[in-house]
Amino acid sequence: METARYRPIALPGKPVGAGRFPAICAPLVGRTREKLLSEAAVLAGRKPDIIEWRVDFFEGIADTAAVIDVAAGIRQAAPGIPLLFTRRSMREGGERIALAEQQVIALYRAVCEAGQADIVDYEMGNDAADVREVRELSRAQGVQLILSFHDFQGTPPLDVLNERFARAQGLGADIAKVAVMPRAMDDVLTLLQATLQSSRTVGIPVVSMAMGGLGALTRLCGWAFGSAMTFAVGEGTSAPGQMPIEDVEAALAVLRRGMGKP
Repeated sequence: METARYRPIALPGKPVGAGRFPAICAPLVGRTREKLLSEAAVLAGRKPDIIEWRVDFFEGIADTAAVIDVAAGIRQAAPGIPLLFTRRSMREGGERIALAEQQVIALYRAVCEAGQADIVDYEMGNDAADVREVRELSRAQGVQLILSFHDFQGTPPLDVLNERFARAQGLGADIAKVAVMPRAMDDVLTLLQATLQSSRTVGIPVVSMAMGGLGALTRLCGWAFGSAMTFAVGEGTSAPGQMPIEDVEAALAVLRRGMGKP
């Protein structure tokens, strides 16, 4: 029987988390510099494979120099842990910010050029020209690009989810991410089936999760269907259904042993 295709996330020249599959990513959602650096110090002790800074929570997002300064501070507080830089749009579950889209792209460019991000996340549903611009600026700086899709209202059909994974690759992503909100356990199965199928057909790492209580199990078993990364709570949550790092690590270890995976 054909299994999932396991494509781990890797940065130029090195695997993430020593090649652990799935990589565990913990979000930073502080609104001030002090809170963010405090969160980062706590996370460093819990040793996630990736730290995601959800910059749309940051009250100083309009000050590019402040954003770069905080990103550098996060790196200092959590040395050696790759930083994923994300502005999540309100359309896909993010916070309201006082920046136009071109200002967001300029912020991404500045952070990448300053060498303060290893990976950036940008939504594939944005204007095609904007997606191309983010693809070009990240590639120019050797920064990995996640192209993502989030549906906080429900779970699209299987063919639509597979199309989203394929679209991310077609748009030049290094990693394809899909997150949905299940309304029934059937939706969770749909998300996992799409992950399994796309892991075999999409030539880049795929990342998926179903959010909320129903979807919590996808954060623990999604890797078995090919999802290369899961999100876990360090200090604060960035999406419903996230669980503490320690719980996620323990559950992953049990499942890996049971499946005979290293």
